Amino acid sequence: MVDEIRSGLLSLGLYSVGRTPSSALLQLIKKLRPQDCGIELIRIGGTRDGGYLIPDDLEGIEYCFSPGVNTTSDFEEELANRGIRSLMADYSVEGPPIRRREFCFDKKFIGASDRDCFMTFETWKNKYIRDYTGDLILQMDIEGSEYEVLFNIPDPLLNQFRVMAIEFHELDRLFDPFTFSIYSACFEKILQYFHVVHLHPNNGWGAVKAGDIEIPKYMEFTFLNKRRVSSIRAQTTFPHKLDIDNTPKRTMLLPRCWYATELSH
Repeated sequence: MVDEIRSGLLSLGLYSVGRTPSSALLQLIKKLRPQDCGIELIRIGGTRDGGYLIPDDLEGIEYCFSPGVNTTSDFEEELANRGIRSLMADYSVEGPPIRRREFCFDKKFIGASDRDCFMTFETWKNKYIRDYTGDLILQMDIEGSEYEVLFNIPDPLLNQFRVMAIEFHELDRLFDPFTFSIYSACFEKILQYFHVVHLHPNNGWGAVKAGDIEIPKYMEFTFLNKRRVSSIRAQTTFPHKLDIDNTPKRTMLLPRCWYATELSH
């Protein structure tokens, strides 16, 4: 009967799968709950999409890697005003919307291999600052390719980032067991070296809910390297006073399961 139902759905262009157990989802969400690391958050970038809350811990950082070039470069411009140069890459555009001597642009997508219009993160870094061992910052919004890119970054290079601001896409697919295994492995790789210090749902895309579990489809994560942290405590006040909606649509608050400890299983 199950196979017949699945075949019928396939004939309609649909495919059915089981659901990720709630216990597994809550276990991952618990690991991703934001921590107060004792460093104030500041807003870098625009007042809408493209602005991120990051720790006020940029002293000594010389380079930002910024794959995915939007219609604005407010984030990179503000970093440039602080003396931080940005390496930018995106095959879908001819360059950043503004030009500054602190910007270096490659007309390439960042991916899992060096081919055609793609290059790996390691190739990108080695092209410009091969022997640079100082801390870096990452700002990434690449429409779902972030999982592929993060898997492919060698651990020593990943650990070079002091701060990472990343928009993760299609997070509602965590309800699918196969996708959950991929996404959770990606997050586990990051969590070896980083604490989550802020979460902000993109209000332009909505959320999917099942019981106490509500997952925004798109969400901005800010990570701080554990090397910069001496103590942590749960961050339980949301939204942050500097949070701003990504779009003029209805405000979307961070669901309680992402920060309320009483939901832990």
